[in-house]
Amino acid sequence: MRYVNINGKIQSSTSAGVPYDSRVVRYGFGLFESMLVIDGRIQLKDLHWERLFAGIDQLNLERPELMTQEWMEEELMRTVKKNQLEKLCRVRFQVYAGRGGLFDGQSAWTEFLIDCQPVEPSLIQLNDKGLSLVYAEGLSKSPNFISNLKCTNFMLYALAARQATAKKADNAIMMNTYGNAMETTLSNIFCIKGDTIYTPPLSEGCIAGVMRRYIMGQLPGKGFTIKEEPFVPGFLEEADAVFTTNAIRRVKWVQRIEDKRYEVGKILDVYENINY
Repeated sequence: MRYVNINGKIQSSTSAGVPYDSRVVRYGFGLFESMLVIDGRIQLKDLHWERLFAGIDQLNLERPELMTQEWMEEELMRTVKKNQLEKLCRVRFQVYAGRGGLFDGQSAWTEFLIDCQPVEPSLIQLNDKGLSLVYAEGLSKSPNFISNLKCTNFMLYALAARQATAKKADNAIMMNTYGNAMETTLSNIFCIKGDTIYTPPLSEGCIAGVMRRYIMGQLPGKGFTIKEEPFVPGFLEEADAVFTTNAIRRVKWVQRIEDKRYEVGKILDVYENINY
């Protein structure tokens, strides 16, 4: 049996539910973190909690005094242990606005839901077969006040993912309203040109990814040069190599974007210099 944790109450996933008038049900008003647990330890946990709490403040959610990092971490691990997944699992820690309408005139009360699922060990390793990507069509994301947040309102990404599936691709590249590539439906995106690694700046509207931040802080100290630059049309096609980053999948190399093909070579050096 699978168990979830809703506001501190662990219950069967088959009987658990969120009220119909919750603002996350009505408006998608919430945030989430996807966290990797290995051998009972939350990977990159400080970066996850920092991003989550910053997002809660940014959305003006009212957080109970009890909801500290230490307490939330205990609730997360309590849920993982209940599901007997301490060895390796993915945890979705979602916070959301409770019951109410759009114009209540007060801060929304923060509630939470913790769900965890098993993960195949191969998912967190560098992929043997490179990813195939396509560009999402007819969908664009506007860089704005909340565009860097990991929001529960995921409609654009869900539609783009369906396009990728229809084209038998692994994922879709999301574009912003400037027409620039900025991320995939699941991950941040990087490319390598010569000796320089590039990734779009947050001002382009991409999610402020935890793994993105981690490797951008780690690699320069190992001799790599990383630059933030908009991926204008044609930028990726001129690259020597492309890879994506995600807190669960970590680093994945891209073999193809539409008809353009890439090799894994330069990415191996990057991968080998990341200490998880």
